[in-house]
Amino acid sequence: MWFKHLHLYRLHGAELLSPAQMSELLEEHVVKPLGSADARRLGWTAPAGRFGGGQLLHAVANDGHRLLSALRQERLLPTSVIAEELTERVADIEAAEARKVTRKEKTALKEQITEELMPRAFVRSQKIDLWWDTERQLIGVNTSSRTRAEEVLDLLRETLGSLKVTPLATQTLPVRAMTDWLGDPATRPADMQLGDQVVLKAKGDDGVVRARQLDLDSDEIQQLLESGRQASQLALGIEGQLSFVLHDDLAIKSLRFGDALIEESDHADDGDDALVRLETDFVLMAGCLRASVERILEWMGGEAVRESSKPEGASDV
Repeated sequence: MWFKHLHLYRLHGAELLSPAQMSELLEEHVVKPLGSADARRLGWTAPAGRFGGGQLLHAVANDGHRLLSALRQERLLPTSVIAEELTERVADIEAAEARKVTRKEKTALKEQITEELMPRAFVRSQKIDLWWDTERQLIGVNTSSRTRAEEVLDLLRETLGSLKVTPLATQTLPVRAMTDWLGDPATRPADMQLGDQVVLKAKGDDGVVRARQLDLDSDEIQQLLESGRQASQLALGIEGQLSFVLHDDLAIKSLRFGDALIEESDHADDGDDALVRLETDFVLMAGCLRASVERILEWMGGEAVRESSKPEGASDV
């Protein structure tokens, strides 16, 4: 259950419900089977799947960490399939009736075809985990897409009745901090490990330079920085904790947790119980994420205070 990506959000004035209260609310928005006419659906599911006995919330009482999971289901109906069927039907009508099919008729036919084909479309399911650090008033969503993260936050808002959140922000903009670290080793914190992957963007329209498995302290990289390019993605690591790719919107992707943490998980006695295994891994992961996020914030001068000016129930995401 180890997270691979993280979109981070700061909560503002959120009322902390007990695990029992929150579980009750989650039950009201549990995911339902996708109907034949439904294009997509989103609801809560058990993080441990069928091994979890339907438990929708896992809470670590002593540390304030909570884990919940959303299931997003979507029917895949390619536009090319609809277009091909539409072309055939239009051709049949024009041949049979010796006339041109109007634009209005084509629109109606397209809607009809979509309704007919939707029940036969393949269903893609995506489980999206959410980590809630209730002590730090922080939420992290395990998805590579900010759009998907915001969909899960919308579901959480609907479940709780209100939720004020803003994307986590830092005093120093990530693009500036990453460019400084890349260009001047003296600016790098002592516990920072520079990786071998970077994306450099120019201020104009000079394209993007992507480098992988490269010495980022090389002359080639330094020349690109001197030409005015800035780092929009940078592979980094926190010594003994984890490695990741930091993005210019503060998204943390391609997470890889430290060997010592994984070994601790492997040696934990779970009695071959999948539920115990999930909760053990979550405790270890959540503690690492809390410490790591705080350290990343320190690297960039601390958190920028961004009060939400929107009414309760709204979001700045």
